[in-house]
Amino acid sequence: MSTPVAKPPLDLIIAAPRGFCAGVDRAIQIVELALQKFGAPVYVRHEIVHNRFVVDQLRDRGAVFVEELDDVPDGVPVVFSAHGVPKAVPDKATERGLEFLDATCPLVSKVHRQAERMVALGRHIVFIGHRGHPEVIGTFGQVPDGAMTLVETVTDAERYAPTDPANLAFLTQTTLSMDDTADVVAVLKRRFPAIQGPPGEDICYATANRQAAVKAIARQCDALLVIGAPNSSNSVRLVEVAEREGTPARLIQRAAELDWQFLTGVRTLGLTAGASAPEVLVRELVDRLAERFTVTEREEATKRETVSFKLPRGLDVAA
Repeated sequence: MSTPVAKPPLDLIIAAPRGFCAGVDRAIQIVELALQKFGAPVYVRHEIVHNRFVVDQLRDRGAVFVEELDDVPDGVPVVFSAHGVPKAVPDKATERGLEFLDATCPLVSKVHRQAERMVALGRHIVFIGHRGHPEVIGTFGQVPDGAMTLVETVTDAERYAPTDPANLAFLTQTTLSMDDTADVVAVLKRRFPAIQGPPGEDICYATANRQAAVKAIARQCDALLVIGAPNSSNSVRLVEVAEREGTPARLIQRAAELDWQFLTGVRTLGLTAGASAPEVLVRELVDRLAERFTVTEREEATKRETVSFKLPRGLDVAA
């Protein structure tokens, strides 16, 4: 009888905070409660959050995901995603008589209101973000065309040539790299000393906390895994944060995507999850690792999160 081969040891350091933020929790709950209140189908414009597992679960319960409002038939409720939408979208829904629920993260809505105020004061806005991201599209849609210019990198900031350099403001996407954004803002402030920023950070607490948590563990690890979707800005930034600390990192959506070759020679592995990834996917990956390793896990927490957001009025199933 052959002796079982002992599995190699693996020290697993799990970052905290990780996974769902308050805005994602709220958005998912809005869809779930809409399904309870109205029954299926409930249409959702764009993925409610950037996570395939979450979207598939809601789809199985009767949510229908579409990219444009034109894809929503008359007479059914529609939910707008956590990333926010241009003003024209709810205006069009109202024109059509559609019942809609806005699941925009309140921290994204705060940026929308800041954009409106800055434009009302006559300032041109330099918006730091990623071209094509739904949050950027939604924010640009809050102000008149031409009132905002997108800047993505330090190079963009160095090349930017405004018409009125003395009358500028800047805002940022909520899910950016803290370090990269600070570099871009530093260039803008050096080149345009009169530029006005928001009263506080636009990058949301959850993005900042998850990046800090990765920084806290990255140098203790031989490699790091981030659970998240490739179209999730905050998840991709976590990979970049680890790599900036000198730690090889990979983004995977599910445990089944794990490349065992990536773990060759790894004795200490870091693990985190983006703000749209549920904890069940973290546990799924830990179980997968345990198939080939004797896993010793510990959590390293850098901050405790207690933020929660109210649901929209009228979304009371008992009403």
